[in-house]
Amino acid sequence: MHVFFGGDKTKLVVFAGKSVGVVTTTRITHATPAAAFAHSADRNWYSDSNMPPEAIAQGCKDIAWQLIENIPDIEVILGGGRKYMYPLGTPDVEYPEDPKANGTRNDGEDLVKVWQEKKDPSKVSRYVWNRSQLLSLDKEHVDYVLGLFEPNDMAYELKRRNTTDPSLSEMVDSAIHILQKNHLGYFLLVEGGRIDHGHHAGEASLALHEAVELDRAIHVAEDLTSEEDTLTVVTADHSHVFTFGGYPPRGNPILGKTPELSDADFKPYTSILYGNGPGFKLERGERVNISDIDTTNPNYQAQAAVPLKVETHGGEDVAILAKGPMAHLFHGVCEQSYIPYVMAYAACIGENKAHCSQRAYHSDSALLSFSFTSVLPLVVWLVL
Repeated sequence: MHVFFGGDKTKLVVFAGKSVGVVTTTRITHATPAAAFAHSADRNWYSDSNMPPEAIAQGCKDIAWQLIENIPDIEVILGGGRKYMYPLGTPDVEYPEDPKANGTRNDGEDLVKVWQEKKDPSKVSRYVWNRSQLLSLDKEHVDYVLGLFEPNDMAYELKRRNTTDPSLSEMVDSAIHILQKNHLGYFLLVEGGRIDHGHHAGEASLALHEAVELDRAIHVAEDLTSEEDTLTVVTADHSHVFTFGGYPPRGNPILGKTPELSDADFKPYTSILYGNGPGFKLERGERVNISDIDTTNPNYQAQAAVPLKVETHGGEDVAILAKGPMAHLFHGVCEQSYIPYVMAYAACIGENKAHCSQRAYHSDSALLSFSFTSVLPLVVWLVL
């Protein structure tokens, strides 16, 4: 869900006394997480160095700045995007020799330091930048945590370094343990954002493994929460031009080739394909013969019908899956803008609170929002 719980809605959650958490596998300033705390004319204004001078002159603020300044009391912030928090040229703590990982801020602000200084000294706040630091937190006593685990987006699950980068499941586990201490409840946004990136690159293996990890994260949340008082919503903001073709038998590898050849050019093709993208390749004017190509390789770009440098989004409806209080209000076909209103209604936030006094759980209800960027409908329904 490309949040739909925008900056103002998140403020309502804070004002209602509930805790707030934002967890993503992208940079924390990316589109979905940013919608929880920022208002921006351009989604790419990650730091002030990404902004045009006229925007800065007119008082516009970059997304990283807004994360620290707009709603300073967000309890849990976990994802990538370290370089947008530090002054231009500041060497990264993990990749000091890589200039692409250096800080990017032209205003000279150290936003991590600002975040720490804004915290109530009577509260326990922790900044962490690697997996071991996150997992070693005393979650029962930590009130605030800012975790930035990569200079930019986090690594794909298949390429993740276990020593430094936590999995999405581990971030969700940490977030819920910290947030659930609030007896008034909490709102947690979780994004499996690199599913989208894998598809755009035409690398189906990376995208599908990201979707599986999101599924693991959802199960972690299920184990830590109760359907009696927690509304969990799983959805996406769009699909991709990703399709299932041929008639592979049961047990055929999802990343493998179909057993039959094309009846037009008599060459093999894979079970999953893209409508467009970088996987379009010709050899002497004909479709490439993939007989000797390992299509299960994580970096293999699945065949595409139309050549594009970056695969595009699709146009079909995406699923909304929900359970818990008021989950019955998610049914049929609806507009995206409907989703935050159901979530607010279920959590007794904002208007329309007449039903709240009749529900014993309203004072400590929690909201879990999971975001995937659509894979195959079949995979969505079986995995999620």
